[in-house]
Amino acid sequence: MAVKKKFYAIAAGRKPGIYTNWPEAQAQVMTFAGARYKGFATRAEAEAWIKNPVYPAPTSKTKSRKGAPATAKTSKEGEIIIYTDGGARFNPGPGGFGVVMLEAGNRQEFSGGYRLTTNNRMELMGCIVALRQLNQTNKTVTLYSDSKYVVNGITKDWARNWRKNNWIKSDKQPAVNPDLWAQLLDLTEKLNIDFRWVKGHAGNEFNERCDELAVSSAAQDNLQKDNGYKG
Repeated sequence: MAVKKKFYAIAAGRKPGIYTNWPEAQAQVMTFAGARYKGFATRAEAEAWIKNPVYPAPTSKTKSRKGAPATAKTSKEGEIIIYTDGGARFNPGPGGFGVVMLEAGNRQEFSGGYRLTTNNRMELMGCIVALRQLNQTNKTVTLYSDSKYVVNGITKDWARNWRKNNWIKSDKQPAVNPDLWAQLLDLTEKLNIDFRWVKGHAGNEFNERCDELAVSSAAQDNLQKDNGYKG
């Protein structure tokens, strides 16, 4: 089966244009304040969007490939919906995370940045910061992340198994980011929570907003130190 090519249109960044791989495109937008960009399946779609760079709302029937809604799902009574994202330019490099939390018609946003960190650490940090806001709520929580590292680490019990084995993986190698995984596991044990993967850069309003928050946070001056990062 032929691999479907991805095109990244950057309307505002260090070097606007069309890119065909995410690491190269990410270098143009990470820590660039006001960056505007979006991924597409075809070059024609990317070129059309870059002429009018807006984020159109997807139809309510659209679904992502993993079952998470491509539309920006809002919360119902007794439910909390969380979207998170994170990243680091150059990986490792300056990084940030963004959170959008929806509850009973209310919306909250959280973000932060570090001067030297990694993509995965910021993905984890976004989840940790979000769940810290909940204390011990009895409501159902659904957390959407575009990081398979995070979602699989929780839903497939990878992180729990690493912790049971003193942070050693099945391949006998040390698990990475044990400090953050430990915090996230402790937080999830107190909640009725479901982690779901959502496709990134695919037009989901809240996923795109989390990305904007993460990029903007990483671009700030006087970023704090990520004490847990062992570079």
